[in-house]
Amino acid sequence: QVQLVESGGGLVQAGGSLKLSCAASGTILSINAMGWFRQAPGNQRELVATISSGGSTNYADSVKGRFTISRDNAKNTVYMQMNSLNPEDAAVYYCNLGGVTDRGYVLRWGRGTLVTVSS
Repeated sequence: QVQLVESGGGLVQAGGSLKLSCAASGTILSINAMGWFRQAPGNQRELVATISSGGSTNYADSVKGRFTISRDNAKNTVYMQMNSLNPEDAAVYYCNLGGVTDRGYVLRWGRGTLVTVSS
């Protein structure tokens, strides 16, 4: 059973920074991609950033230049450094993983970590 555990959310003032972490556990043979999505109240869940097994990254336009996604393949962990946060970034941030286990391909979500940005 693959599980994702996020950490690093919290309350920050506008202009501040946070670093999110997401650790994957379980029998994982390979990870194709990991990423971060977010959902603000009343909004749909949206992609924030993804990173492939080879390190290729993709960002939502709204976070380009402010957020940086990275991963530690040895630890099955993905990070996201978030700088210059603004109130529009406030949301629950969810970690996502697509990979191969002993039961085949899986897509997993974490439970989310709350980011609150005060103006």
